[in-house]
Amino acid sequence: MASQTTIRTIKSVIPLLDRVLVQRFKPETKTATGIFLPTSSTTSPLPEATVIATGPGAPNKNGEIVPVSVKAGDKVLLPGWGGNSIKVGEDEYHLFKDSEILAKIQD
Repeated sequence: MASQTTIRTIKSVIPLLDRVLVQRFKPETKTATGIFLPTSSTTSPLPEATVIATGPGAPNKNGEIVPVSVKAGDKVLLPGWGGNSIKVGEDEYHLFKDSEILAKIQD
């Protein structure tokens, strides 16, 4: 029987190497005028996310650490595929490699 690790808080998840922990933006379930949207129109994952934490970076072929290109709090654009999901309570987070992140979104 396989044991399952329970993650109690997302702050206990520390990404390694060039991994980036993100939380996707939650889709709106209600319009500005108060109309509730059906679940089918809000289930597709949005490609935007907020960076929660980052790893220190990965070594290049010379052994030098190359830092990740984003930091906690950045808003990023993600691909529609990839990443590993982590569920903490009702919240879902994703781990991506730094190279998989498509863009940083400027405010």
